[in-house]
Formats: sequence, C-alpha cells, structure tokens
Amino acid sequence: MSKISYYTAEGLKKLKDELNQLKDVERPKASNAIAEARDKGDLSENAEYDAAKEAQGMLEMRISKLEETLSNARVIDESQLDNSKVLVLSKVKIKNHLNDMILDYTIVADGEADLASGKISVNSPIGKGLLGKSVGEIAQINVPSGIINFEVLEITR
Repeated sequence: MSKISYYTAEGLKKLKDELNQLKDVERPKASNAIAEARDKGDLSENAEYDAAKEAQGMLEMRISKLEETLSNARVIDESQLDNSKVLVLSKVKIKNHLNDMILDYTIVADGEADLASGKISVNSPIGKGLLGKSVGEIAQINVPSGIINFEVLEITR
C-alpha cells in the first residue's frame, strides 16, 4: 500500500530535479564505470567491477524510491488550508513548558524537513503531537527523554 505525501510546489520541484539528475547524469556515469571495469579483464577477481555494479544497484534503488515518492506526491494548495488548527505547512509558534523556551517551526512533509531552517516533519514526534491543535491548546508530546508539554501560541501560513 502506497502512502500519499504532501509537498509544497518548491519541495516537489526539488524531488523532480533530483530524479532528473540521477537519471540523466548519474545513471550514464554508472554505466560507463561498469564498462571501463569490464574492459580491465577477469570479472571474477575485479573489485572495481564489483564496486561499480554495487554503486549502480544503489543508484537504481534511489531512482526507484524517488519515482515511487513522486507517484504518491500531492501539492498542497495553501489557500485552502484552515489557520485555526495546526496542519501540514502551518507555521507554529510554541512554548516549551519545561524550560519556557519559545520555538518557531513549519510543519512539512518528510522529504522537506530541515531542522536547521525550522522545518520539522509531520511524522516527527513534535509534528504528530501538534497536528490538529488550536491556539492556546497544550500538546503533550512523548519524546525519548519523556513527555514534554508544548503550548500552541500562534498559527500562520
């Protein structure tokens, strides 16, 4: 069973660009590496050939995974989203009740998550815990170190 993933238009474009790079540039490089290694003689004792075949297998696996992801990807129309609840693509300001720290996150699809830029996955513990919450609600989120309470202070797009 395939799992539908939601992306921004920008995130979907990045996935398509990566797939095109792998198919149009990396795949021919892998084929050439195999051909060069094959030309060097006995394949049974040719470590270079084995490495090139393994690299090609990994490349094909990545291409296949990207194709599957793209076939199940949907672009989110941000204009149709409700700002009263935390949803995918919501920008949320939350307060950690443990240390009174204020945090800003954007809830995004797995493929777009980047903690350094404040984007957390909808499938992360914090992302899951915040989904569906409204301003003023407390989300009790189970993290490896225990349960942390986060209060939703603000939801924007």
